[in-house]
Amino acid sequence: MPKYAALIYGAAETQGQGTPEETEQVMNEYNEFSQASAEAGVMVGGEALHDTNTATTVHIPGGKGGEPVFTDGPFAETKEVLGGFYLLEVADLDEALKWAQQIPGAWYGRVEVRPVVEWEDQPES
Repeated sequence: MPKYAALIYGAAETQGQGTPEETEQVMNEYNEFSQASAEAGVMVGGEALHDTNTATTVHIPGGKGGEPVFTDGPFAETKEVLGGFYLLEVADLDEALKWAQQIPGAWYGRVEVRPVVEWEDQPES
């Protein structure tokens, strides 16, 4: 069965903000989705990510063998940031989208759904 990544994006300017009560409400909504999708056998993984201010970006100018450059922060400054993801195993994209619209991130921001490459299904070269 194919797998889909449901990438959860939210507004950068509100990341990590909100009252403890608001945060608890949102976390309860995510926990409800996690439980429902796990019980349905759809969710095969997922994690929340720390704020973008904890990110470190790695770049090797000139490619392999070059001197790595480490930069504090995300790769690019954007209006929306990746806050976490779910890995869903479902029959097709339509089913993945039905589950993705139930993720609280779709209500508060956006959820991007992308198919996962199944390497064992790739033709040999």
